[in-house]
Amino acid sequence: MLRSVAKCLLANPVSACRRTMSHSSLAGKTAIVTASTDGIGLAAAEALGQRGAHVVVSSRRQANVDKAVSLLRSKNIQVTGTTCNVGKSEDREKLVQLTVDQCGGVDILVNNAAVNPFFGNIMDSTEAVWDKILAINVKSAFLMTKLVVPHMEKRGGGSVVFVSSIAGYQPMQLLGPYSVSKTALLGLTRALAPELAQSNIRVNCVAPGIIKTRFSSALWQSEELVDEFKKQLAIKRLGEPEDIGGVVAFLCSDDAAYMTGETLTVTGGMSCRL
Repeated sequence: MLRSVAKCLLANPVSACRRTMSHSSLAGKTAIVTASTDGIGLAAAEALGQRGAHVVVSSRRQANVDKAVSLLRSKNIQVTGTTCNVGKSEDREKLVQLTVDQCGGVDILVNNAAVNPFFGNIMDSTEAVWDKILAINVKSAFLMTKLVVPHMEKRGGGSVVFVSSIAGYQPMQLLGPYSVSKTALLGLTRALAPELAQSNIRVNCVAPGIIKTRFSSALWQSEELVDEFKKQLAIKRLGEPEDIGGVVAFLCSDDAAYMTGETLTVTGGMSCRL
C-alpha cells in the first residue's frame, strides 16, 4: 500500500502540494464567547472578529461589556455586547436569544467562563466551593451548548470550543477543585463530539498553559514562581491571551473542518501528555 501511495505522489507532485494553509474567513458567521471582556475570552472574540465573524461578548458587569465593545469596534470588528452571568439560566437564555434576534442565528460558541474561589489543599475545600466551581466551569458550559445547538442545526452546523487548561491534564498544587473541573471539560468534549457530529457540529477544546491574564495573576506575579515555570517551558516566556485567541479561531474555521473531539494544548512546550 505504501509503495502505491509513493508512486501516486511521484506521479502527481503538484496535487500533493496543492493544499496550503489559508487565512480562513468567518464572514457571515456569528460567534458567542462567554466571559469575553478580558483575557482569553476577549482575545478569542478579537481573533474571531478579525476573521469576519460578528462576535457577541458578555460578562457580569455592564462597564466591562461597554469597554470591550468599544475596543473591538475601534478595530472594525462587528460586535454586540450584553451582561451575562452564565450561572443563571435566565442570563444564558437572554444571551442566546439576543444573539438570534440581532444576528439571525448562532454558528460558533466559545465556552470560556470559569471561576476559582479556592486556593489551598484540596482536602480543605468545602462543598460550597465544589458546587460553585462545577456549576460555572462545567455545568453552565454544557447548558450553554445545549441552548445553542438547535440554532446551529438551523444553520446547517457549527462549532463549539471549550476552554480547559493544562491543569486538566496535570492538576496544579493548591488548585485541586479547579483542575478537576478542567479535566471534566476534556471528557465533555469527547462525549459531545460524536453525538453532535450527526448535526454537522464540531466540538473541540483548547487547554492553555500559563497565560498572563488577570484571572491567573496569582501564578505569574511572583518572579520566583515565573522562573520555576520557565524551567518547564521550551518557549521561554509565559503565554499571552492572543496566543490562545488564534488557536480558538482556527478550531472554529474551515481549516479545522476535519477535527472534532480533540483538545489542543497550547503551553509553550510545557509537558503535560504524550
